[in-house]
Amino acid sequence: MTQVEVLSDGRDDVGGYKVDVTRGNRVGRVSSEWFSRPADERYLSLSDLYAAVHRRTERSRTRTVESAAIRVEASRDDAERLALTLPGSDAPIAPTHWSFGQLAGLVGAPAAYLRQLPAPLAGINLQYGLTSRSAEQVKTLEIEDGRVELRAVTGPEYGRIFDDELVAAVQRIAGNGTGDTRWKVPGVLDWSTGVYNPHVDISQDTTTLYASDRDVFLFLVDDLNPIEAGRLRDGSPDLYFRGFYCWNSEVGAKTLGMASFYLRAVCQNRNLWGVEDFEEITIRHSKYAASRFAQEAAPALASFANSSSRPFVNGIRAARETIVARTDDDRGEFLRKRGFSKTETAKIIERVFSEEGRKPESVFDFVQGITAVARGKIHQDARLDLEARAKKLLDRAA
Repeated sequence: MTQVEVLSDGRDDVGGYKVDVTRGNRVGRVSSEWFSRPADERYLSLSDLYAAVHRRTERSRTRTVESAAIRVEASRDDAERLALTLPGSDAPIAPTHWSFGQLAGLVGAPAAYLRQLPAPLAGINLQYGLTSRSAEQVKTLEIEDGRVELRAVTGPEYGRIFDDELVAAVQRIAGNGTGDTRWKVPGVLDWSTGVYNPHVDISQDTTTLYASDRDVFLFLVDDLNPIEAGRLRDGSPDLYFRGFYCWNSEVGAKTLGMASFYLRAVCQNRNLWGVEDFEEITIRHSKYAASRFAQEAAPALASFANSSSRPFVNGIRAARETIVARTDDDRGEFLRKRGFSKTETAKIIERVFSEEGRKPESVFDFVQGITAVARGKIHQDARLDLEARAKKLLDRAA
């Protein structure tokens, strides 16, 4: 594994690192997960997370059946409960909230409306939809835990990747995710001092390892090994850390994917600050999803985890050293040639001046100005467009 030198001159007295989060991009994906996860979906280690998702994999089975052969049953004694009988099985199967929605979508019925109906009436509607449509095959995911539940109903070509497969792939590079390897649950930025502290206890409030009955999401950083890529205006090192997050749903709620990047800090709300070099891979759960995961996503994750930071550092340094404008006319021409409007050009130059105390000269200056303007965009599409254009500039300078 490539070793990255820990920079002692970037530390403060308590072992944290002074960082400049006004640079780079802010990524809110992890924060959205952090806000939405209840306590029973938060795990304090990768081993705990793996044990939970692996147990349900062991109790699960999949099969392909004809949709028209599914029988919907409802009891007059329990107006709230529906049960299904699948071909080849006599035992009733209870649909989960998620699989009920998938079944409703299969027959073209609004799930929210069906849930408001008494179970017998909802059952009649579902049964009519299943038997009146042309016969088609569906793939089911069932789990037995005291009773048999139907967790998912998908198309027959659905390429299921179980959540424990993704967690196991992360464990191979990150161990327990608690500091036993270089990859761990992140620390916290102290906004009052601008110091990022990687030494924070993992708790329900700080963990970034999540799993529900529908999905899994993991975020880890290498924040004990900071990377210096140039200097700040005051002469202190501009420090970065490596990070990645990945996600999956074995029931069809979302794609499988991973994102890798360099970042400067993570705050208490789990927003990522000062993000650079963001790369993302997504894999739809199509017929060949499992082979794509084995051939693309898992190796890409391992490659990023074990790779040298040298190309990233060299790219940042090249962008800092590449002077492209020395006068106001040069600055305006440089940005307008790259598709920026007169208004955008003025805002970019002004942001660099307000944050750096001078007007932009290097490619890196312009990139930081563009990303600073992007952070102020309310609409996501506009923000992502500016961030992509900034990354394109940075890549060309590398």
